[in-house]
Amino acid sequence: ALAVAASSAFPPVLSPVEIELEETDFTPDSGVDLQRVPYTTQVVLSDGGVYDNLGLETAWKRYETIFVSDAGGKIEAEAEPKSDWARHSYRIFNIIDNQVRSLRKRQVIDSFVSGERQGAYWGIRTDITHYGLSDALSCPLRKTMELANVPTRLKALDSTLQEQLINWGYAVCDAALRKHVDASIQPPATFPYSGGVD
Repeated sequence: ALAVAASSAFPPVLSPVEIELEETDFTPDSGVDLQRVPYTTQVVLSDGGVYDNLGLETAWKRYETIFVSDAGGKIEAEAEPKSDWARHSYRIFNIIDNQVRSLRKRQVIDSFVSGERQGAYWGIRTDITHYGLSDALSCPLRKTMELANVPTRLKALDSTLQEQLINWGYAVCDAALRKHVDASIQPPATFPYSGGVD
């Protein structure tokens, strides 16, 4: 429950979970930095996206094959920027997040092109036809863009919408893996849920 509460935190309610620990809860000298009080006695948890929204850092340090699924939002132009500090700060936060995500995406794709890493990147706004696979599952761009614009929220999704999002993620992941990782992967016969993305 604590991990769920922490991972559900996003602006303006960041870092809602604090855990009090004993210094002896940690194995001495098992970390290279911050292995001292107060870091070993009071842990403040927040959404992992605050540090690494694509979840790349740990995998990047350990593995040569990287799979990146990016369901992040798209920053929109704001014709009339808000001038109050709260909404303006939130806008700045979104701009910074967008820039970091763009840089990380570029880093990942460049590493695939250069041969430094193997793997695939796919995004919720990807046009599945760009993979050039004649047997990709049918995902009309008009509909996938509607799905991409479903806002992040903490309340339950309608089951049909949830199934469409799962189907879209499944289809775009399949296309990316077959195009960029292993062309011998058999194409799926159908979506996990009936109805596809429509």
